[in-house]
Amino acid sequence: MPVRSLLRVFLAVLWLWPAAASGQPAELDDANNRFMALYAQGRYQEALPFAKNALRLGEREFGPDHLNTTTFLNNLAELYRVQGRYAVAEPLYERSLSIREKALGPDHPRVALSLNNLALLYHAQGKYAEAGPLYKRALAIDEKALGPEHPDVASDLNNLAELYDDQGKYAEAAVLHKRALAIREKALGPEHPDIALSLNNLAVLYQAQGKYAEAAPLYIRALAIRESALGPEHPDVAQTINNLGALYQAQGKYIEAEPLYKRALAADEKALGPEHPDVAADLNNLAELYRAQGRYAEAEPLYQRSLAIWEKALGPEHPHVATALENYAALLHKTERSGEAAMMELLARTIRARHARQNPAK
Repeated sequence: MPVRSLLRVFLAVLWLWPAAASGQPAELDDANNRFMALYAQGRYQEALPFAKNALRLGEREFGPDHLNTTTFLNNLAELYRVQGRYAVAEPLYERSLSIREKALGPDHPRVALSLNNLALLYHAQGKYAEAGPLYKRALAIDEKALGPEHPDVASDLNNLAELYDDQGKYAEAAVLHKRALAIREKALGPEHPDIALSLNNLAVLYQAQGKYAEAAPLYIRALAIRESALGPEHPDVAQTINNLGALYQAQGKYIEAEPLYKRALAADEKALGPEHPDVAADLNNLAELYRAQGRYAEAEPLYQRSLAIWEKALGPEHPHVATALENYAALLHKTERSGEAAMMELLARTIRARHARQNPAK
């Protein structure tokens, strides 16, 4: 069960605060800056107290219902979202949205950003009926306020397309992905990194349908754009390399897939550090390739390291931890250690059941 294979890019927005222009207290600047730095490194557990403190200080400085406070509400919510703590994130996103609607009116582009992030939260939980109207409202706001050819509209189209993809509405998703790609090519030029994002996600859509011949050239073009614009060791380059590796693995081209997975892992370790969640995903995917080839001795330490990173970065109750346990258990079954495998599978089921109880469908 690869985690980062078939990786789409969902456009969540982590809001930046222009500290130099704000005149806000140094204590608030420090808390927010430290949160942002730790978040960028994937050190989510360590980032949490700084995000909480930034919100507390922001509320004290500006007031609990001030427009400026929405930055800190959103960022704490985003931190909870990436940790899978959806029930805690939801009221923060909702409060941020309410403040923005009241301060700016219901049709402001910054309201569309709030709608987008709340929709992503619902989407991550499989609450497609709740996510869809929010994505569509964000799209309508941006089309009206910014025009149908604006790059932000392309971002809205991307996220709605991903929802349709997850619902199996591939034809509808393809139309939106292609429109997003056309907007970006016209507005940004054919070599902009955002073009690679659209190409990547359209390729994922084709790959999900088994259209490998159509997916491959899109991944290859996305990779060329990202390497040229960002350099060969950027995490976005690693993402595309990973996805191309997954495409080859799906076709049984294990020899071609292995060096790509290894390159993605090396790039992420260098750019993000050895304990970033994306590194855990890279390790998981390489381990899955080795398991598929019967290379169990090589796969096992990768599963172990992946599991340890996710537990530390995301917490022991995150769904990725359950995935790591399930994948490792599959290896243990193959190596006649079914007792250990059963214990891991039980723990994975417990994590998923607890997660479902904590994030019930509305």
